[in-house]
Amino acid sequence: MTIMELQTLTYLVVGFTFALYIGIAIWARAGSTKEFYVAGGGVNPVANGMATAADWMSAASFISMAGLIAFMGYGGSVFLMGWTGGFVVLALLLAPYLRKYGKFTVPEFIGDRFYSRTARIVAVVCLIICSVTYVIGQMKGIGVAFSRFLEVSYDVGLLVGMCIVFFYAVLGGMKGITYTQIAQYCVLILAYTIPAIFISLNLTGNPFPQLGFGSTLAGSDVYLLDKLDQVVTELGFAEYTTQERLSTTNMFAYTLSLMIGTAGLPHVIIRFFTVPKVRDARTSAGWALVFIAILYTTAPAVAGMARLNLMNTIEPVKGQHLVYEERPQWFKNWEKTGLLKFEDKNNDGRIQYTSDKTTNEMVKVDRDIMVLANPEIAKLPNWVIALVAAGGLAAALSTAAGLLLAISSAISHDLLKGVLMPHIDEKQELRASRIAMAVAIAGAGYLGFNPPDFAAGTVALAFGLAASSIFPALMMGIFSSRINKEGAIAGMVAGITVTLLYVFQHKGIMFVASTSFLGDMSPNWFLGIEPNAFGAVGAVVNFAVAFVVSRVTQEPPEEVQELVKHIRVPVGAAEAHDH
Repeated sequence: MTIMELQTLTYLVVGFTFALYIGIAIWARAGSTKEFYVAGGGVNPVANGMATAADWMSAASFISMAGLIAFMGYGGSVFLMGWTGGFVVLALLLAPYLRKYGKFTVPEFIGDRFYSRTARIVAVVCLIICSVTYVIGQMKGIGVAFSRFLEVSYDVGLLVGMCIVFFYAVLGGMKGITYTQIAQYCVLILAYTIPAIFISLNLTGNPFPQLGFGSTLAGSDVYLLDKLDQVVTELGFAEYTTQERLSTTNMFAYTLSLMIGTAGLPHVIIRFFTVPKVRDARTSAGWALVFIAILYTTAPAVAGMARLNLMNTIEPVKGQHLVYEERPQWFKNWEKTGLLKFEDKNNDGRIQYTSDKTTNEMVKVDRDIMVLANPEIAKLPNWVIALVAAGGLAAALSTAAGLLLAISSAISHDLLKGVLMPHIDEKQELRASRIAMAVAIAGAGYLGFNPPDFAAGTVALAFGLAASSIFPALMMGIFSSRINKEGAIAGMVAGITVTLLYVFQHKGIMFVASTSFLGDMSPNWFLGIEPNAFGAVGAVVNFAVAFVVSRVTQEPPEEVQELVKHIRVPVGAAEAHDH
């Protein structure tokens, strides 16, 4: 097949998936605020688990995570542990209780539980800060995937992505988004696992990447990981299987920040308001974990195999560097995007790739290209390459839609209906929701076109902000009847403020923190904790301030304390006790 045919095939595959998403949005058009906010509250738990997995597995999971692990080695396990562990926390400690309370949004729960409109407004502000920070990363993912595979500029790619999201999110609300995300999950999981199976078969003869990763190479008694360690160390890089990221304290803080940040992300939490019963919330969280595990157990194998393929392409035999003029087609394709750059420092016409910055001629290998370029590097069929493009876009679009819905519902339901204009009817609220969604998409698009200078670490930063502001408020709201409105407000403000100040104080080194895998550490970091991991410290500040302020101020009213006890009593327990 020629390159032109590959591009045509990519257009066809991506075009088909977009037509599917738009068709679903028209079929599942929201006709009421309940359908717009929580899809009518009648989504099957297995379907909701699949939609939650798509909502959760963003461009960061699909495009960036394997790229991070490919260059960080063992240290990249922080993302696997943090992101999957967070779902366990969410399933056990938050989802069932919030579903039992039965409101539309996270700020609505915080406003009611802490009997304060101020608390609700603070929660809205925290939610918008977290969601907007996160959505910048998704917009970048949309732009990168489009610019490479549809061979348009980054700006055009981002504009097309915005239009698609605008159509199905504004029209369908949560109802449209839910069924679209089920389709997007199917697309992204096929796009991730099919190339992984092909590459695992090529390298090890094992069709299961998870098993192939720990197997010997095909026709050899050398283990894949031993070969990878040998290849990277020969070029001067750190051994893949023993490489740690900074200090143990930093690893712990980073994992904890990602974990509780996951459990505090509003766009994921609102998914559990869409199921019919409390038990379904826990069941759908379990299913979401299963659907996520398919990708997350595959990611380390994809990362390791992509790194080995990359190294073997550039230096097929030790000491024999690839002649630049004979570089493969995938190399030329990615050079056009600017995400891969070669500089002939010794003028020998060969590509020298080492860890020594003075002699390394691969001056830029963007980690985000690893998953997208992997099928091309491994010379897989064109239809697989086209499928990967559709998968990357599905991952970015599904999360962007969930985040934008969380932002628009916070504005229309919590600010307008809840605080500023409580007397508007359902039709007016639905119109306000759609306008808020359109404004949110325009704002997200602007940030995608003009990403702020801390954009490199935005995804991890979003988790840190959710960990330091929303997660503690929800936990204390459910499990402590003594925390009052003064404590909750002070805690949220203190947590998010400390985290933001720390991040912006170090924003000059934030790009290094999020892209370096050599373990550089700023002497000014608190206990050696990098900015992206600081959400864990912000959460501790939030809990501490909330408890101290609550102790020195008045107890919550009796009915609020009863409400807290009621939230934690299993459904049916009270009736059983009465009999």
